[in-house]
Amino acid sequence: MGQIERGLFEFCGWEMDLAKRELRALGAPVPIGSRAFDILEVLVVAAGDAVSKDDLMRRVWPGIVVEENTLQVHISAIRKALGKDRNLLKTISGRGYRLLGNWKSGAPSFNETAPSVRTPSADARYVSKIPASISDLIGRESAVAELLTLASAYRVVTLTGPGGIGKTVLASEIARSLLPSVEGDAFFIELVSLQDPNLVPTTLAQTLDLQLQGDEISAEIVARCIGGRTMLLVVDNCEHVIDAAAMMIEALVRTCPNVTVLATSRELLRIEGEFAYRVPPLEVPAREEATGTLEHSAIQLFVARARALQWDFAADTEKLLAIAGICRHLDGIPLAIEFAAARAATLGIQQIAGRLDDRFVLLTGGRRTALPRHQTLRATLDWSYQLLPDTERELLCGLATFPGGFTLDAAVAVSGDGEAETALAISNLVSKSLIAFDGFDAAPRWRLLETVRVYSLEKLGVRDEFRRTMCRVAKYFLKLFKPFSEERSLQTALDNIGRYRKETDNVRAALRWAFSDSGNGVLGAKLAAASSDFWTAISLVSEAGDWAERALENIGEESGSRTEMVLRCALGYALIYTQGMNERGKEVLTGALALARDLNDYDYRQRLTCALWLFSARSAELSDALTYAREYEGAVDEQDVRGRATAAWLVGIPQTYHALHQEAGERLEWAATHYPLENRRTDLLRLEADVRTSSLAHNTVNLIAGGRLDAAILTAEVAIQEARETRQPFVLCVALAWSASFVSLTLNDLDRAQEWGEELLVEASKHGLQPFHAAGLCIKGSLAYRLGSPAAGIEALRTGLAELRNGAYLLFYPFYLCELAAALQSMGRFNEALNEVGNALLFSEEKGYRWMVPEILRRKAEVLRAQGLSETSLIEGLFQQAMAEASKQGALYWELSAGVSLGAFREASVPTVLLPIYRRFTEGFSSPRLLEAKALIEASTA
Repeated sequence: MGQIERGLFEFCGWEMDLAKRELRALGAPVPIGSRAFDILEVLVVAAGDAVSKDDLMRRVWPGIVVEENTLQVHISAIRKALGKDRNLLKTISGRGYRLLGNWKSGAPSFNETAPSVRTPSADARYVSKIPASISDLIGRESAVAELLTLASAYRVVTLTGPGGIGKTVLASEIARSLLPSVEGDAFFIELVSLQDPNLVPTTLAQTLDLQLQGDEISAEIVARCIGGRTMLLVVDNCEHVIDAAAMMIEALVRTCPNVTVLATSRELLRIEGEFAYRVPPLEVPAREEATGTLEHSAIQLFVARARALQWDFAADTEKLLAIAGICRHLDGIPLAIEFAAARAATLGIQQIAGRLDDRFVLLTGGRRTALPRHQTLRATLDWSYQLLPDTERELLCGLATFPGGFTLDAAVAVSGDGEAETALAISNLVSKSLIAFDGFDAAPRWRLLETVRVYSLEKLGVRDEFRRTMCRVAKYFLKLFKPFSEERSLQTALDNIGRYRKETDNVRAALRWAFSDSGNGVLGAKLAAASSDFWTAISLVSEAGDWAERALENIGEESGSRTEMVLRCALGYALIYTQGMNERGKEVLTGALALARDLNDYDYRQRLTCALWLFSARSAELSDALTYAREYEGAVDEQDVRGRATAAWLVGIPQTYHALHQEAGERLEWAATHYPLENRRTDLLRLEADVRTSSLAHNTVNLIAGGRLDAAILTAEVAIQEARETRQPFVLCVALAWSASFVSLTLNDLDRAQEWGEELLVEASKHGLQPFHAAGLCIKGSLAYRLGSPAAGIEALRTGLAELRNGAYLLFYPFYLCELAAALQSMGRFNEALNEVGNALLFSEEKGYRWMVPEILRRKAEVLRAQGLSETSLIEGLFQQAMAEASKQGALYWELSAGVSLGAFREASVPTVLLPIYRRFTEGFSSPRLLEAKALIEASTA
């Protein structure tokens, strides 16, 4: 690059001094990095002309390939240095940049518009006192690249972050990487041992060997002594002498134009020209990530350190999953991970993973040569904690009670101070790397790293102060979740469910404390009641029941109140979905309904009437279910479309299984069509069911019975699609169970039955919905026998039926007894098959479960026919009885099914019996049973 004559450029109080390589504002030096100064020099010499990005990169980084974002970082640094005049640097879209203004030059001429380059002499010898690397730097490639760019754009780069994050190691690595391009001396200044902040300038002077004399060595004296020397300084551990360190570094950048500073501190310096780089934790795998674990830097560090201590350490899949959990629990902090790896080499991975709650005792044993505060995890945090003023210590300990992070409102509630004071304290704790910003949703959120949180909780203690703090936390969440406990505000709460979902872990913590020996059971009961609909809204019905049960054990003075009513309702519904229909659930719900009547609470009267209806319907007590349905219907106003649709659904379902198919179908279709969907989300919580998808699913029974087979298939698909959209597992399980059982298996669509049945098993297992898991097992068994594995099918069916019986979830029971009989028949176990058919028939007669009777009679006849020991007239009579029962019900499909069996048994019946039934169908001709009927008819005609 050619040389240019040195000069001074001026414009509106700004000066560019090329000789001193200094940018000044009104005579005062402005901190700016060396590369950023080079860019500004090119632009000022261009005298207002645009300079392209490529040209800038070629001139400022000659012979080096750099990314465009590197140039953008330096442009941002220049604009930051220009401050209120940042608009002087203008971006020319698609071309490059230009510097506005008439910059007058004090030099007579320039030979070439390129930045000057200082070429060191061949015998130049520079001092370097940067520590050598002890071990490989793992997982910091992107941080190194970013910091190298920042160091050439800014005069001061401060690496911040919590203790143990790796600030010193990273700063040292950056300094070593910069050494070839510094063209000056490089020094590492340790401040960690200083107790007196006044000794910061003296420490700097001694490290740089400035040989200053006098009683008082000030920051200004040190800076003037350095003067124009080119230096790279790493100033390590500034936080405990932060004010003095800031004054020293600010004096350096103001007085020494060729000094670049890399500082490390748990707190920002807050000086002009500083760029703050928050050192991120190492990457850890997500909880659900089971593969590619070793691609994450935290895991790589753990394995490398473990192997350094144990040469034969082998990380198999099981170990890697445990290591991932350890690294997640330690927030990806390198120092903590190194401690854990050291202990794992002697104690084993599983021991470490299982004892992280005692991490401050466990994670010790850093390198003997490390600083004392880096030899144990506790010492690392003690260092930061002891530097805090009392108000910030108290707030930090209070905020540790929020495992899921917190908002400003929550912090105010726990601190007891005003919003302004609390916000300032949070800001200070963020700048000291003890609190991390956690994003902005409805409101800004912050969190404590888990290790910091555990430490702070320990400082809070377990006695009076902890109890007072947790009381404030519980009362805060009681108020926050109040909208879920009132019908008029429930929809608003659901519209903001994302905000509440973020508080899940916090509410759990408050409830756990409330129900502990040192807690406040009554306060916990109120919070459990207020949040009960929230748990259901986020698909945690089982958890809603768990908290309700614990709350009822601690109900105290709230006995007989609305709180008890709400808790009983939550527990009763949870028992229905997770355990089935047992006497305890019925007793809980009956007591809740009595309270709702006493308290004249219309909302909960509706909720609990539906709950007891659901209990009765699912246990096949159809008459009781119809009684509850009529009670609900009788209380609904004629103008209340929502209430009328709900009533039609409640009445229509027991009518379906009473085999009143025409009326039931009309009611369920009306409910599905007229139910107002704007009420869907609230009613999912109020009724613990989705009126529309439930109506669709149950109505498939009526559609199939009536011979509307295509409509049944379409209805099943719509029910599943809409159920998925609700994101409620119990709603989806209803749709899957009916569609896989009563539609796919009935119509012999085995592919669809397998798809939906497997999904049902997964959903039921994941969410602890035992009755639906039982139905899934029965589907699995039916498929096995139909696909040629009757022994496996029988085993699965027996297991599923036992679970249905134990949970008293009996709407499917006779259907799968018939499936079991068919599987037994296929293996020649006829007596067992007849016994199961008898059980199904007895159950249906006792419960008034009439819709299955035609199919049960047909199956009995098929077993007797296959056995070959019964009179022809008996078998034929059973087929005819099945057809007569189906005809009485208006069940065209079941009448055809029995007619097909009769036609196969006695061919002469086909023209007179089967053909008239077949002709009444208008759809479903591709279904297996209708194809079988068609084949019999064609054969008889031929």
